[in-house]
Amino acid sequence: MKRLERLTPLLKRFMEQGGPAGCACTVMRRGEVVYRENFGYANIEKNIPIGPDTLYRIYSMTKVITCTAALMLYERGLYQLNDPLDEYLPEFKNPQVYRQDGSGSLTVSPAASPIRIKDLFTMTSGLTYDGDGSETERKTALIYRNAPATMNVRELSKALAEVPLAFDPGTRWRYGLSHDILGALVEVLSGQSFGEFLKKEIFEPLGMKDTAFRIREDERDRLSVLYDCAADGTLTPNTRLDAQFQPDCRFESGGGGLISTMDDYARFAQALVQGGELNGVRLLSPKTVQLMSTNHLTPQQLNDFSWDHLSGYGYGLGVRVMIDPAAGGINGTIGEYGWAGMAGSWLLIDPREQLTVVYMQQMLPSREAFIANRIRNVVYGALE
Repeated sequence: MKRLERLTPLLKRFMEQGGPAGCACTVMRRGEVVYRENFGYANIEKNIPIGPDTLYRIYSMTKVITCTAALMLYERGLYQLNDPLDEYLPEFKNPQVYRQDGSGSLTVSPAASPIRIKDLFTMTSGLTYDGDGSETERKTALIYRNAPATMNVRELSKALAEVPLAFDPGTRWRYGLSHDILGALVEVLSGQSFGEFLKKEIFEPLGMKDTAFRIREDERDRLSVLYDCAADGTLTPNTRLDAQFQPDCRFESGGGGLISTMDDYARFAQALVQGGELNGVRLLSPKTVQLMSTNHLTPQQLNDFSWDHLSGYGYGLGVRVMIDPAAGGINGTIGEYGWAGMAGSWLLIDPREQLTVVYMQQMLPSREAFIANRIRNVVYGALE
């Protein structure tokens, strides 16, 4: 795979053309590292380069770990995917939905069906993120934006259950806080805090010693600075979003709260690409990983899953799933799956090729649509 060397000028060009201060990329095939490079700076102001021990806020790449944890409990027979969520989180009994009547006025009425646990995995629950696009988003914002300072994941779950949903569960797709509620479900089913479960069941067994919800004092110089990137490429440190990572924070976000390193996350990716097992540690069975990485969306829901840079993809149990290479102009494999993080971290897993790609950066906006798909094109162009 000598042509993987093409990644080096590509990644350097990203940084030169209004991209991140630094980045890292690891490609593994059939269990072997075939490309691993670090570029640029984790901290421009202190002249600290990106290195093997650099810590990154992985944001929504947390979701893949959360869904894996929840599926581990599924394999223990603790729930069924089609079970109503309120059987385990009673605050979600009798959910309400915002609707518009014939005159365009907003009304609230009972949901046509309960939220199923599967709806949390597939983002079809009716829960949203905070925003201003709908009344559900506005009400969610009042709760979620204060969550790191005021509540834990169970308290968040109970607060969000009071907000009418954006649509009837199971009918549409909407990116939102569904995986944070999965974290609450893990707590209830396991009898442990979400962070404790991840540590005992995933991080310690896999040797992911640097992955956690909070930053330790002795690690602060290892945490890459998160930079805001202006239109002209100017990078400015962003400290506004770090409350959830502080030692005194009780909030453990299953949707976006983990800090990790390149090596830690690459180990997790290797476990998934090998059917749920790494070095004798089995997280999931190959059949469950296959279920996770299968498209679960209906045609209507696929219409909602309409981000341009994900053309050709469906959505499984917490991961994008490549289903139509022609639609996306993708030179990859049907069944490739993964996800990305808000600051630009990105994951690709291809079971057929026994291929994983983990990319890390810390920049807002992330330019994911520009960067990630170009990395994918170069990686697949290097396969022989």
